Amino acid sequence: MLALVIIAMDARLVRYVFLDRDGVLNRKMPEGAYVCDWGQFQWLPGAIEAVARMNRAGLTVILVSNQRGIALGLYTPEQLELIHTNMQNHLARHGARLDAIYYCPHDQGDCHCRKPETGLFEQAWQRFPQANAQNSLVIGDSLSDIQAGHRLGMKTIFIDGEAERQKPGATMAAELADDVAGSLLQAVETHLRL
Repeated sequence: MLALVIIAMDARLVRYVFLDRDGVLNRKMPEGAYVCDWGQFQWLPGAIEAVARMNRAGLTVILVSNQRGIALGLYTPEQLELIHTNMQNHLARHGARLDAIYYCPHDQGDCHCRKPETGLFEQAWQRFPQANAQNSLVIGDSLSDIQAGHRLGMKTIFIDGEAERQKPGATMAAELADDVAGSLLQAVETHLRL
């Protein structure tokens, strides 16, 4: 119960929300598979409404996503951009938007931007210089999301999604996170009070 009170008090300070994509906004593919085109993209229940609520509250919503499928040759940066364009267009039809999208196209160990490294967040902080660890929140469904947030001193919420599609380390991520929610909409309602 104490964790809920701490997050709720900090929620008043949150101005920037960093979201992972797969498993937070859309249904994650089975482990080892990737969303390679828009036809495979399935919004999770309540995700669009959650983004719209954050937008209406004046929060800056930033996507930070590992996209290893590019490094593996499963899809191209252009194909990923098309997925993100379709995603933004769909959000716009529902009065919602992502203010920025950052992704890592590299394989594991090949860069400083692949979460749990912090490069994607640092890129965002260059564009949004008012963002910092005290006014930012990370919402993700994997250990790497939560670790990246903690490395930067940010509050974190772990999305405890479909058990059969979770990455290894989900239990550790739930323990490390400042709090846990069943969905993005639940995180927004319960922890951001929107």
